[in-house]
Amino acid sequence: MAHLNYKHLRYFWMVAKSGSIARASEQLHLTPQSISGQLSEFEETLGVELFRRVGRGLELTDMGQRLLVYAEQIFALGDELLDLAQDRSPQASLPFRVGIADSVPKMVAYRLVEPSLTLADPVRLICREGRLAMLLGDLAVHRLEMVIADRPMPSNLNVRGYDHLLGESGVSVLGHVSVTAGLAGEFPQNLESAPFLLPGADVALHARLRRWLEEKRIRPRIVGEFDDSALSYAFGQAGAGLFVVPTAIEEFVIRQYEVELVGRIDSVREQVYAITTERQLSHPVIVAIYQQAQRHVFGATE
Repeated sequence: MAHLNYKHLRYFWMVAKSGSIARASEQLHLTPQSISGQLSEFEETLGVELFRRVGRGLELTDMGQRLLVYAEQIFALGDELLDLAQDRSPQASLPFRVGIADSVPKMVAYRLVEPSLTLADPVRLICREGRLAMLLGDLAVHRLEMVIADRPMPSNLNVRGYDHLLGESGVSVLGHVSVTAGLAGEFPQNLESAPFLLPGADVALHARLRRWLEEKRIRPRIVGEFDDSALSYAFGQAGAGLFVVPTAIEEFVIRQYEVELVGRIDSVREQVYAITTERQLSHPVIVAIYQQAQRHVFGATE
């Protein structure tokens, strides 16, 4: 049975990151011939091809791309192990890994997770951001302790996990004065034909907002869709169009981005969930995040 040779894995990782055997050899202080031979031995052990020749350079195969993801995580964990071993403080901080779906507003995520940095037992926060399915995969194999998402765990994923509603909020429509000055009439009728920045199709709020607009028979001019809320805020600040934020962070966004309130939509709800492998929350960091959500971010969950 083959065993993973971590020296070979590091050589593979260095070549993949540097883009060539020559550059990797300089960083590792080895000859190119030595690294080339070690890579060939690694591929033979695994029974797969990791690189292919493209002109005078190397390109990762599909399997090489997949292996690189694991190599990144392995060596990142190795660095954390060294940091922990070298921490000579009376109480070394322990890592807490949280995944944040890229559809969750950044300020909401910050306000939820921030209590983890002020606990009596020191914690080193490690945040991973990405697509929900990818983060749930990491949760399933215990690379993450918790995932923060804007929806419950999809039923089509074979992942054992539990949804915990952290809270919900209505949404507020904001815009730069260059856009709001041209609005006519009362809210929400003044959204008719107005330039509008819609959350992306992968954001849970997208369908809810679309449905509300259809019910109100309002047709804004959709000029863009954004999975990343911070990017939509930046475009809104630049006057590209109106945009929506959770009412829970409305005041902060108005100050930070120098925009104005157009109106609030209480019937369209922005929800945030903690997805964990625990049915009953017991991890002290997760409990602190849950309590922060209930008391300070969203108030009492409806």
